[in-house]
Amino acid sequence: MSTSPEPHSPAPWRVQDIDASDPSGELVDRSGLTREAITGIDELMAALVELRRTEEELREASEAYMQLNSTDMRALHYLIAAAHRGERPTAAALGSELRISSASTTKLLDRLERGGHVHRRAHPSDRRAITIEVAPATRQAAMETMGRQQAGRFRAAARLSDAERETITTFLRSMAREISVEDAPWAREARSSASAPALTPSPEPREPRT
Repeated sequence: MSTSPEPHSPAPWRVQDIDASDPSGELVDRSGLTREAITGIDELMAALVELRRTEEELREASEAYMQLNSTDMRALHYLIAAAHRGERPTAAALGSELRISSASTTKLLDRLERGGHVHRRAHPSDRRAITIEVAPATRQAAMETMGRQQAGRFRAAARLSDAERETITTFLRSMAREISVEDAPWAREARSSASAPALTPSPEPREPRT
């Protein structure tokens, strides 16, 4: 009794694979690359995706543990690092680091202060400025959770040779330049549209009173 052959299963694929996202070569000319080279690049891209997913999981876990949002966590990271450097960070410096307005910085600090995470102090040499200090309990919690996990980046880099680190650094900076939207016309147009004031309809003319 003959048996029918098993149906052929399609090869597994990933959304970041170049043949899946650009099958006809509209975006990338890979005519000079071997199949082995393309497979190696796909594996590299898959590793970057895995890193981003792990970073996202760490961010979500940290925010849930600290009960803070991503901007709050970035603020604490900066304030803790500045204190480690012996600096007295001001609200203006924090806003510049986070690229947010002074009004948004004030709201952020109000929120963190209400939660007991930071304290505002008078600047020792500038009467017009206020310095920001992270509460000891918040610093300890941040260092023992996200801080300890993030330190894994350094440990992974320390296991590389000097030549490997130089190669990876060059690659990452090259990739950052390749995907930068700084000179992309569509990105400039989107930013301009987002920053343009919303048009409000003219008020309807009032009927004269009689």
